[in-house]
Amino acid sequence: MKHQTSFSIESRIQLASALAEASEIEHNLMCLYLYAMFSLKRSLDEGVSEKELMAINRWRKVILGIALEEMNHLTLVSNLMSSIGGSPNFMRPNFPTSPGPYPAGIVIELAPFNMSTIEHFIYLERPKDLNLADGSEFLQKYNYTRVSERGRLMPTSGDYDTVGALYESIRLGFEDLSNSLGEKNLFCGSKDLQIGPLDTSLPGLTLVTSKEEALKAIDTIITQGEGATDVEDSHFQKFMGIKTEYLELLKENPKFEPSRSVARNPVMRKPMDLEPRVWITDPLAAKFLDLANTLYVLMLRVLVQVYSIPDRNKKAKKILLQASYTLMKGMTNTAEALTYLKVSEERKELLAGMSFAMVRSLAPLERDTEKILLLERVQEILSGVEKMQIDLSQETLPSHLLEICSKSLQITQRDLANLRNSLEELPTDFVNIAEKDRSSAISTPKIDLLPSNGAQPSLSTPVSESSGIEISETESIRLEFEGKKCIHSRHCVTELPLVFKANTPGKWIFAENADPNVLAMVARECPSGAIRFTRKDGGTEEPLPDVNVMRIRENGPYAFLGELQIDGKPMGYRATLCRCGLSKNKPFCDGTHAEEKFAATGEPNTVDNTALESRAGVLKIDRIPDGPLSIKGNVEICSGTGRIVLRTEEVKLCRCGQSKSKPICDGSHISYGFQDH
Repeated sequence: MKHQTSFSIESRIQLASALAEASEIEHNLMCLYLYAMFSLKRSLDEGVSEKELMAINRWRKVILGIALEEMNHLTLVSNLMSSIGGSPNFMRPNFPTSPGPYPAGIVIELAPFNMSTIEHFIYLERPKDLNLADGSEFLQKYNYTRVSERGRLMPTSGDYDTVGALYESIRLGFEDLSNSLGEKNLFCGSKDLQIGPLDTSLPGLTLVTSKEEALKAIDTIITQGEGATDVEDSHFQKFMGIKTEYLELLKENPKFEPSRSVARNPVMRKPMDLEPRVWITDPLAAKFLDLANTLYVLMLRVLVQVYSIPDRNKKAKKILLQASYTLMKGMTNTAEALTYLKVSEERKELLAGMSFAMVRSLAPLERDTEKILLLERVQEILSGVEKMQIDLSQETLPSHLLEICSKSLQITQRDLANLRNSLEELPTDFVNIAEKDRSSAISTPKIDLLPSNGAQPSLSTPVSESSGIEISETESIRLEFEGKKCIHSRHCVTELPLVFKANTPGKWIFAENADPNVLAMVARECPSGAIRFTRKDGGTEEPLPDVNVMRIRENGPYAFLGELQIDGKPMGYRATLCRCGLSKNKPFCDGTHAEEKFAATGEPNTVDNTALESRAGVLKIDRIPDGPLSIKGNVEICSGTGRIVLRTEEVKLCRCGQSKSKPICDGSHISYGFQDH
């Protein structure tokens, strides 16, 4: 039995058409949210109180988190498209959209942050059964119905009241076509052309190779977006939360304005119809608008390349994805600086904004010319930025505007120079030639660590001692205990109660009460590295692990075993690091997860268990400020029962406790507001 849906999806081409429209919707929403975010005020000098500024800063983080999730939705839809053999769609109409591309009730316009804009966002993200009015400034100017009839060969768009309803039609399309075409035939695309959770930290990102994975991806989009009235972290609920706080602040101060007076629907070229648009004619603003749009379009082109070239090795894919992040950062930096500049001499009361202008085509570059053309474009933009800096030095601007513009250009110039250097490393041979050499690029070469006296070294002994270390030693062995690293795994006090006397005042470690070989064995079982030992009698020191392993503790921390380097410092072979985000001894676990009843499975699904060519070497663990753990080096991530979750050479692990893709970071730390301290 066929489902009656708003979209007629009876063939692969019709499913691809619906996915193309979904891509445009997600792309549009991301731009709308970023535009409103760019307009938010930054300082007390802009006429807000300290309390109001704190609220604005919270809203900025929430909106950025939502925009990143829209980017994730666009990526998921692109993965869905790629999974059925299609090419992802990164095109969309220019703002404001003309009638026809979407249902009449979906108004797509760029607007600064205000109450009407927030109500518009709530309306766009509303659950399907909730009757809400759109923002007062977002008027439906046309009434029309889009009909998608069954039995037609040409794909046509149908109507839908909410974004969630569109995805329900797509979901049913996947189910029907999996049955009619066969699941294997439907999912004929290569997953190597998709962007997965190991490639980028986006919330809920997944590869799609089957009906189950396709439906999971669609459910993620629906839940993150409209969710339901009781889903606290959906976009709908987050925007509702902003509106509630906004209303409370307006009660206290009816003149409260969270955003600068940024123009609605800015454009760079003189439009035929000026009514819904604002033409940017101020020379300086026009230059910044041109730069922001240029960075945006190049970012899209880079993403197209990731999805378009088969047989791309991991190094090349990583370089391109990093390039897209760099360009996104540059676009954001430039777009916000633009909101401080006037629109024109005639309309000095209005400030400029980014238009997100599109180009006619984003067709992929050929593999043989990709590197040449991308480098050429980056150099053109870099030269343009350098000219803008010269022109800026001749402008007569207020000092604060000059500082904002100058700093923005300096940051963009630096990032573009780094981007150019990274693209120089882009491999031109697309066969995975890097696979055989990848371990040499990551593993630390073997070196002779024996000191001149011939004694066996111990990397488990830190280079220097801190005052927090307790020592107990005999003629045969020296035990060290670093209390701030202890997670109370209780191997020591249960296996050697005569040596480690729990709850004993004063001295509590008595190394003389056990054989040194037994002491060494128990010390090695300490997962946190709080207990270390050094043999004084020529006995065997703790050996260098043959395999780097990270174990995920149920409702608890990450337990590492390997040649560890944490935040740039050698840290022995064992460490347990916080993943709940609440430890007061970051990056180490301090047991707070138990007090706060942190819940996170120790048995996540397997991500990739492809064998590594090398399983050892230095494992570098670095904290990204207010973000995830960056892991570089060969490592096998295992569940609490030992099952392989992921074998990898590089990954970012959640340490805020909020990721939906634990243990992999999905960017949730941004909207959550995670901080190291």
